[in-house]
Amino acid sequence: MANGSRIIAGLRDMIAHSRGDASAGRVVVVNVPKTVDVRHIRHRLGMTQGEFALCFGFAIGTVRNWEQGRRYPDGSDRVLLTLIERAPEFVQKTLTAA
Repeated sequence: MANGSRIIAGLRDMIAHSRGDASAGRVVVVNVPKTVDVRHIRHRLGMTQGEFALCFGFAIGTVRNWEQGRRYPDGSDRVLLTLIERAPEFVQKTLTAA
């Protein structure tokens, strides 16, 4: 199936799903962790707070606040931190190429 045809089919499925047709399309549910141990991830990578922040695009103050418990990563930050924990080289390569 050509890319254009797949896009059109996907849009038709989306419209059908929005109208209540549960057989059209598919829904994928992701499980975002409720907590992430930022200090543990950073230590495992052998980085300072500054290096970690710079390498992955966080403000250093944000990393400090997370590690000191003054703030907690929101949903999208927890997703990125989970990716960093599981595949740091992939995340670094992806961010460097962007």
